[in-house]
Amino acid sequence: CHFTASRVSKFTRQVKARNRTLLENGKPVNEPLTLNFPQSRMPPRRVSRQVGPGTQKTSLSSSTPGNGTTPEECPALADSPTTLTEALQMIHPIPADSWRNLIEQIGLLYQEYRDKSTLQEIETRRQQDAEIQANADGSPASEDAPEEEEEEEEEEEEEELASPPERKALPQICLLSNPHSRFNLWQDLPEIQSSGVLEILQPEEIRLQEAMFELVTSEASYYKSLNLLVSHFMENERLKKILHPSEAHILFSNVLDVLAVRTAASCRFLLELEHRMEENIVISDVCDIVYHYAANHFSVYITYVSNQTYQERTCKQLLQEKAAFRELITQLELDPKCKGLPFSSFLILPFQRITRLKLLVQNILKRVEERSEREGTALDAHRELEMVVKACNEGVRKMSRTEQMISIQKKMEFKIKSVPIISHSRWLLKQGELQQMSGPKTSRTLRTKKLFREIYLFLFNDLLVICRQIPGDKYQVFDSAPRGLLRVEELEDQGQTLANVFILRLLENADDREATYMLKASSQSEMKRWMTSLAPNRRTKFVSFTSRLLDCPQVQCVHPYVAQQPDELTLDLADILNILDKTEDGWIFGERLHDQERGWFPSSMTEEILNPKIRSQNLKECFRVHKMDDPQRSQNKDRRKLGSRNRQ
Repeated sequence: CHFTASRVSKFTRQVKARNRTLLENGKPVNEPLTLNFPQSRMPPRRVSRQVGPGTQKTSLSSSTPGNGTTPEECPALADSPTTLTEALQMIHPIPADSWRNLIEQIGLLYQEYRDKSTLQEIETRRQQDAEIQANADGSPASEDAPEEEEEEEEEEEEEELASPPERKALPQICLLSNPHSRFNLWQDLPEIQSSGVLEILQPEEIRLQEAMFELVTSEASYYKSLNLLVSHFMENERLKKILHPSEAHILFSNVLDVLAVRTAASCRFLLELEHRMEENIVISDVCDIVYHYAANHFSVYITYVSNQTYQERTCKQLLQEKAAFRELITQLELDPKCKGLPFSSFLILPFQRITRLKLLVQNILKRVEERSEREGTALDAHRELEMVVKACNEGVRKMSRTEQMISIQKKMEFKIKSVPIISHSRWLLKQGELQQMSGPKTSRTLRTKKLFREIYLFLFNDLLVICRQIPGDKYQVFDSAPRGLLRVEELEDQGQTLANVFILRLLENADDREATYMLKASSQSEMKRWMTSLAPNRRTKFVSFTSRLLDCPQVQCVHPYVAQQPDELTLDLADILNILDKTEDGWIFGERLHDQERGWFPSSMTEEILNPKIRSQNLKECFRVHKMDDPQRSQNKDRRKLGSRNRQ
């Protein structure tokens, strides 16, 4: 049942209030209750439609009230001559022309849409945090007089029954701020306003409708921007003459496959979402459509995104070396169609969209009824999108890692037995210079010889290589150890000389012996970052997401950040992260909730979520998003999907 008992209870109270009024006026009680629905509209029929192979969806029917609830199943409904589900039968579809006009009126490009949406999400969280904190501050006073509060509630209920029902306060979640459109939200659509459905739906259901509405309208905005990349840039005749075919192929990759109707993505995907919106003003579901396309068509995104490293390099090189290309791109960017957005922002659209689509499905999943059919389709869609996003990330990393490993191998000279650096399963985690303490810690040592000397570390996911930098941009390797045989220990502050010093132990080094190094970092954050990378299983200051504790220091990203080092985390606006560790000089080691990725980032890019109720709510929502009904079945399903994509 889509509608909760509390909603039915409120409707029943309203009916009883009306019956009481009718009795007082001497009128029959069984007179039907009139609701504000256009009488010219016929109730929607039950229509079975094929979303994809093996996927069938059924809409509301006049023969089956609402979602199948009968007076026998729900006694509260039997008391009223006109039930809530009967009223919902009168909900009518949105005319196709009206919906298409809405899509055409979306004036924002996807880059603008995405930024406005995430900024509003940040502001909404701030308001929720402040409201809950204000309520918490006032709670002790209310606890002192529970009996008085109950009496007041009874009096308020009496007044509510005697007076006509008032309009509920609607959740204000700005999803689409469009200066060229008459409405911004699902609840602002003229058809929604005139239907009276907002008087029936609970705020949580309205939030769910807004979440599904955002997915559809943002897809329309994305299609508009992607189409502009093709028509305005890629198919420009002057640009075709300037670029060599190989350069054009690297720049635009398979963007036509992403856009094309046949191969999968935006056109047909958007068309099916539009058809779903046209069926009924109350959206039944969209995640079943997302699941079908993610499982069968979104592999084109993996191909496009995997080319990102070469795409960025080629674009940068062309802008530097080809004046004609640079001048034409600048001219095209100045066209009013581009809204002042750079060419590069259009090239990264597919990657931005596939990651955002996963977050939009998460947003829906947090609002659907637990153990419902809609929760099942949302979980399926989320898992498929998560696989696509992971494959995209792996594709990008694989391209850049191979070149990086070849470059590092060429710079190394081994003083010890040579260690093969290049491996398909190896990648760089961190590199940099540290100071190694040499000699005993005595006053004579401090006076007569240099206490620290420079060494250079290359830390890979499975190997540590310790070097000294030599002339010619080369590195002489004098020790190494498997990463699993490393241990670190922080020294207590022993004055300025030994500040930011830690001990690194190699349980088994290149000579099959135990070795100890006392190393000094340039700052506290650099020391902690090295310690975290060298020993990833070391206990952090705060708990991890995977500990399943329902409170932990949290921050949300308020300024985007691009990682500058392999151990850093790239942040997008509105990302929520658990704080695992932090330093006094302004760095945080965090774990992002929606994908459990870890890394360091500047604290200035975020703001802390202070209210424990909001933090707990964020964790509970993430636990729900990532829950697995049948882990073994899901693993087998993932293997089949990955095998299918590899064959392609």
